[in-house]
Amino acid sequence: MTMAKLQILRYPDPRLHTVAKPVPRVDARIQQLVADMLESMYAADGVGLAATQVDVHERVIVIDTSDARDDPRVLINPEIVARSEEMTFADEGCLSVPLIYDKVARHASVTVRSLDRHGATQEFTAEGLLSICVQHEMDHLLGKVFVEYLSQLKRDRIKTKMLKKSREEERG
Repeated sequence: MTMAKLQILRYPDPRLHTVAKPVPRVDARIQQLVADMLESMYAADGVGLAATQVDVHERVIVIDTSDARDDPRVLINPEIVARSEEMTFADEGCLSVPLIYDKVARHASVTVRSLDRHGATQEFTAEGLLSICVQHEMDHLLGKVFVEYLSQLKRDRIKTKMLKKSREEERG
């Protein structure tokens, strides 16, 4: 498989609000997408990436929260089947909103069922950073970016900052 680093969409790009469709079958195209997404996530120094962020509107997520960056998880058509009552409140960042971090309330643990990169069903319970990451990436599949949990004032400031940064980069 050849690897290609994918372009990551930046907030407030309207494509980030597209709801992802289920993957009909895990085939060579999806496996290539997974490989490209993993390469792009690692290159951007991220811990998670949803297909929505690379302008592919299908239910595919890659995650690696390991310290050694050598334990990739692939979630195809993920669904949360259980969530803890307990909530956690932690700083989140996003590859689509670079250099912006803010606190978001999430379930402390979630149980997820999905297909793996080979199309086999998997189920696991995530806690800590993995739980936060799963919920964050699943929001992307619903067309939601983490900054939407913040106040309107903070969202407006972030949007202004991101648009200014994009204009500066276009000018070179």
